[in-house]
Amino acid sequence: MADSRSAARRREAPDPTPALEEIAGGASASASLELDRLIHERVRLAIVSALAVNPTLSFTELKELLGATDGNLSVHARKLEDAGYVRCTKSFEGRVPHTEFALTDRGRKALERYLDHMEGLIRATRGG
Repeated sequence: MADSRSAARRREAPDPTPALEEIAGGASASASLELDRLIHERVRLAIVSALAVNPTLSFTELKELLGATDGNLSVHARKLEDAGYVRCTKSFEGRVPHTEFALTDRGRKALERYLDHMEGLIRATRGG
């Protein structure tokens, strides 16, 4: 009997966690604050962040900077390229293949939206 009363009280208690609408300041703003799951993945976030502060980075530079394997970096860079967030330029230096990455305008805007979303969550969590 006591268990059913405490369960009823838990259901009636308001959720103290603010909804995204409250964080965004209204329901219409919440749609713009949806988490970009493509960027949210750790390696992809590192790629777009590195490219946001460097005009271009080679495959080797990114790999060393992130501590990623060739295969891991290739897979994540391809997903960002397919989404139009990153531009990949392939060339040869002599007989050696050379791959350069750059953040596109679309990628820069996506990163800005993602950072705005995360800043909103941080402000809401800290209560101000």
